[in-house]
Amino acid sequence: MDQDRSPDLIPFEIDLTFEEARRRAEVVAALGPDWDPVAALEGEEAAYALLYSGLDAEQQRTYDMLVAAGVLPEGGPGRAPSH
Repeated sequence: MDQDRSPDLIPFEIDLTFEEARRRAEVVAALGPDWDPVAALEGEEAAYALLYSGLDAEQQRTYDMLVAAGVLPEGGPGRAPSH
């Protein structure tokens, strides 16, 4: 017959808020003092624009369909133009 072993258990708790703050601090420290978040965002925008530039008509229709379905974000600065 099984006995209740809960009195033998030792409580285990982790403060996830503290651990998340520590993790974020470590990420920022690893990025170093030269990391420029504005430049990183501008680079992401440029990469996105390049990815969806030069689409042929069929690719543009597919792109437009994905934007309309909410799969891709709407066009804007640095985004593929709608045709």
